[in-house]
Amino acid sequence: MSTLSKEQIKAIVKGNNFQSVTDVTNYLKDIFKDIIQELMEAELEEKLGYAKEERSAKNTDNCRNGYSTKTLKSEFGEVEIQIPRDRKGEFEPKIIPKYQRNVSGIEEKIISLYARGMSTRDIGEQLKDLYGVEISAEMLSRITDRIIPEIKEWQQRPLEPIYTFCFMDAIHYKVRDEGRICNRAAYVVIGVNVEGYKDILGIWIGENESSKFWLGVMNDLKNRGVQDVMLFCVDGLTGLKEAINAAFPMAEIQRCIIHQLRNSFKYVSCKDIKAFSNDFKNVYKAINEKVALEKFYELKEKWGKSYPFAIRSWENNWDVLSPFYKFPEEIRKIIYTTNVIEGLHRQYRKVTKSKTMFPSDDSLEKMLYMASKNVIKKWTQRYKNWDRVLNQLIIQYPGRLDNYVS
Repeated sequence: MSTLSKEQIKAIVKGNNFQSVTDVTNYLKDIFKDIIQELMEAELEEKLGYAKEERSAKNTDNCRNGYSTKTLKSEFGEVEIQIPRDRKGEFEPKIIPKYQRNVSGIEEKIISLYARGMSTRDIGEQLKDLYGVEISAEMLSRITDRIIPEIKEWQQRPLEPIYTFCFMDAIHYKVRDEGRICNRAAYVVIGVNVEGYKDILGIWIGENESSKFWLGVMNDLKNRGVQDVMLFCVDGLTGLKEAINAAFPMAEIQRCIIHQLRNSFKYVSCKDIKAFSNDFKNVYKAINEKVALEKFYELKEKWGKSYPFAIRSWENNWDVLSPFYKFPEEIRKIIYTTNVIEGLHRQYRKVTKSKTMFPSDDSLEKMLYMASKNVIKKWTQRYKNWDRVLNQLIIQYPGRLDNYVS
């Protein structure tokens, strides 16, 4: 498509007394209308085989038969055009299909605004202000429903056969269900492939955490092609450990160190929290598991009587905290926290903060899916020092990556 030259634009500006942006918009609106009209006239001329002023060249028993009026919604507001007709009623313009009344791409704009967390009321007001188009909340909802098949396709898409790390966590919302307001959890899984790139593998809406629910998530991943995962990085989600062991028995589980520390600090008084925290640094920053255990038992000796629940929490979860210690700094930075998924949840909260409640599970899933698409677009960089990370994984998990790395 050719564009106007600077000289042509200067001529347009010179030949018109533009006083405001509205004047420019109105001028473009008229040009838009004229171009659409000419395109339809040219289509009919091609259909009939002769121009309006060339009746002598007519070689068909069909002919022009006036016009019908049609109002289009465009980026310049509403535009009234004249649709040329033929006597036999065979002509259907391609530039403006028979039932199309919206040529502005406004549906894509609505979906984009919805994805950024705007309410249907706010979207309706903005469209009215910008384009002079009034759209009901029901219509806006039907437009955003267009992406439901896309969501289902995304949720069922094939996945890669192996992921080095998988991060799992849940974010909670209120949803109306048969007249009652219920708590819902959106469970999210982020996978890191063998090239070091992140992807959101899926979002599952559920009522409560259980090993049965998490096993359903694990089996969904397997049914979509995932054969192996090196390491699951998780918070202390109920039933998750059992589900992972059942579905991916070779996978290791690493509990988030940061979450574990936060849970421990809940049992410590304010006057001791600084000293207690400093002592724990010697545990989670130890060079290996042996040193970590030595520092932990020193800490237990010092604080065990004062804060037995904080200490017991580490003892009870040591099997899912200790994998961390066999890795070098490059991998520890990746797995010691579920920050990657917490960052995703922050993006979700940005777009859902105006929603105190969702009318349905589908409505919640729509918004989270569209927010996820916007996040994934920005995930263009792989993890830092990935070559070193991958070499470590090849040694730590012999044979399991051989078919996936060259």
